[in-house]
Amino acid sequence: MPSLADTAPVEGLGQELGKHIDHPSAWTADDMKRRQAEWVYVLTTEDVAELDAALAHAEATGKAVEEVTLEDFPLPSLGPKLRSLLREVTHGRGFQLLSGVPVERWSQKQSILAYWGMGLYWGRVCSINKQGHLLGHIKDIGLDPNRPETRLYATSAAQPIHNDGPADVVTLLCMTPAKEGGASHWSSSITVYNEILRRRPDLVPVLAGPWHFDRKGEIPPGKQPFFEIPVLNFHKGYLSVNFSSNYYILSQRHKEVPRLTPAHLEAIKVFEEVAWSDALRLDWNLRPGDIQLLSNHTCLHSREGFVDDPQDPSKQRHLLRLWLSPREERPLPDAYREIMGGDLTPGSRGGILADRPLHVPLAAHAQ
Repeated sequence: MPSLADTAPVEGLGQELGKHIDHPSAWTADDMKRRQAEWVYVLTTEDVAELDAALAHAEATGKAVEEVTLEDFPLPSLGPKLRSLLREVTHGRGFQLLSGVPVERWSQKQSILAYWGMGLYWGRVCSINKQGHLLGHIKDIGLDPNRPETRLYATSAAQPIHNDGPADVVTLLCMTPAKEGGASHWSSSITVYNEILRRRPDLVPVLAGPWHFDRKGEIPPGKQPFFEIPVLNFHKGYLSVNFSSNYYILSQRHKEVPRLTPAHLEAIKVFEEVAWSDALRLDWNLRPGDIQLLSNHTCLHSREGFVDDPQDPSKQRHLLRLWLSPREERPLPDAYREIMGGDLTPGSRGGILADRPLHVPLAAHAQ
């Protein structure tokens, strides 16, 4: 099991704008490669047996997936381990990998139910779109990545470095990999800040200033199709980073949004170059049964474009995703209110406001 960070969100970390940050979440790729045993947890035989038993218990209730509760998915020994992994994500390095989930011998519905049950040990599950989906299928379903409102997870296109802003934690479970490509990449957003502070301190105030974020058509009643949120957010001793360049650029389609200045464009360029550099970028090919857990406040992620085998479902990239709101989390500034669905309270914040009942889709075509 990974070691726990010594800091707690309620204490604040003393992080300040313009000052270098020294914290476990400020890591480099070489450092993490040397310490892989700390951030990869492989399920034991006993863990898997407990998962199987919890799955059978949940199936016996006859409930729909979204109705299954913690009590319906008992993990007396594995549950505390899962919460320990989460604490390293929220309080420590900001990411964790868990492997060995037996998706290859479960049906897709069983894998979804087991993943949901594990997610309940990590926090409240949030809606990932206005359709009220509580679980996402990361799969190419043929959408055009060039359409402004297409979310790239439903395509085979490469996804640039970003974080999933509307949730504290994002998790992905690999069901099947692609025929070619689709590698995952992680970078510490805290180290990105440190490097920009060192190399280009002139861009730090730009990143801490106003940026406009497009909603990609998922607009709550009475709201504008965009909102304002800085990239660098210092609040009560914590730096929380929100970055997704395509959402900033897309916001320019709205005449009410101020134009991106040369300084903004330079900041995007430098931020992505630093985050994508060999020094910071950690690469991983997710295998069936791997779960990645990432803090959206301190860790960035991306993925390569990929090619599926149209004839072989085992070579068609398919991941499941949960957005989670843990109860023990950092305070966030008011600038996060829009992206967090109007609530800043740990454990209840996050998600995209839905226009229909919340539910768990059992297949990718339900997107």
